[in-house]
Amino acid sequence: MAHTEVLAALLDDDSRHAVLPVPDDAAAAARLCGALGAGEPIADEVTLVISTSGSTGTPKGAQHTAATLRASAKATEAFLGGPGNWLLTLPPHHIAGLQVLLRAIGAGYRPGVVDVRAGFDVDDFIGGADRLDGDRRYTSLVPTQLIKVLDSPTAVAAAGSFDAILVGGAATPEPLRHRAVDAGLAVVCTYGMSETAGGCVYDGTPLDGIEVLIDSSPDTPDTPENPENPGPGRILLGGPVVAHGYRNLPDHPAFAPGRPGTAHTIPGRSDSGRRWFRTDDVGVLDAGLLRVVGRADQAISTGGLTILPEVVEEVILTDRTVAECVVLGLPDPRLGEKVVAAVVASGSETVDGRAIAALVASRLDRFAAPREVIVVDTLPMRGPGKPDRAALRARLTGEKKTPETEKRPADLGGMQAGRKSPGRDFT
Repeated sequence: MAHTEVLAALLDDDSRHAVLPVPDDAAAAARLCGALGAGEPIADEVTLVISTSGSTGTPKGAQHTAATLRASAKATEAFLGGPGNWLLTLPPHHIAGLQVLLRAIGAGYRPGVVDVRAGFDVDDFIGGADRLDGDRRYTSLVPTQLIKVLDSPTAVAAAGSFDAILVGGAATPEPLRHRAVDAGLAVVCTYGMSETAGGCVYDGTPLDGIEVLIDSSPDTPDTPENPENPGPGRILLGGPVVAHGYRNLPDHPAFAPGRPGTAHTIPGRSDSGRRWFRTDDVGVLDAGLLRVVGRADQAISTGGLTILPEVVEEVILTDRTVAECVVLGLPDPRLGEKVVAAVVASGSETVDGRAIAALVASRLDRFAAPREVIVVDTLPMRGPGKPDRAALRARLTGEKKTPETEKRPADLGGMQAGRKSPGRDFT
């Protein structure tokens, strides 16, 4: 079956195939197929098993149906102003890249593709933008790609021809967003994940059919007593885009019955049947707009205090000498963990670690200020644009990184397809 036919079948309720997109690397693909049970029976309604980005070890597989994928595409079209063609600049075995292809095919277009297996090249982006047809044209970038585009006047001109540029995969620093807007680019900052069929909150606004709740109750973290509490707290996402659980993990707490996950009722609400996903992200609702603060599972415990690294990163990235930044906690005999910042310098600028520490202390608190600021040439990445904190920690401490989280970009050749129905296999 041709790739276009495979992709189109994902949007078809009558499809007899379930697809597991895999990386181009044979060893990584084999690990993923083994972890997600390729070759084993799968529910009849599932058309796609998409791996998570693997921040906590072996990736899990979010199970999507044609209905969840169509709901995501339609909600995106409604927000952006209508269907159009899309230019792929992301690995297609991740949900962000795959959805670029599905939105274009669902709208009747042949998507443009930029080969990023050797990295993102602005000349390839310019060429892809020039060749892309369609009355409305869209693309999706991660923040590191957007930085490269903004550094090239020719690429900025090409990017300006798009009706919208989705930016996601990782948090978009405010200085970067302002820089893109000032350059005349129609950027839209997105929030979502494999479990929600990609982005489901655009510029802080939930897409049509999507509901966001904040669980800020310390006594009942899994079932909020006051769902209207704006936070800060754990982000819950509900709606037709939410996956039908994880592959071969029917009792996973994010989807388990009786709590936000599979179809159930949150106490005090009448939305029985709505699927919910309980994220590991912490956020705040302000006048209906979602602001993601950080991840609960990446908090740094230093001297008895809890620091969210993303909050510190946001402050550090306001320093004009810093282009990219990752903050993490490293072992410390006195504090338990110490706050450490790894930064990539902006152009030929010289990074002043003491000035950065003073900046954080003045904006947040002295306990949040990094004890060390380490300048690196590049930051390790996992998935589309997400910093690989485990790999960075291993680099800075000498620990060994587990192979399950090592990934390479892929082309469409990494897509596996097989028949599906009760008792049949998917591969």
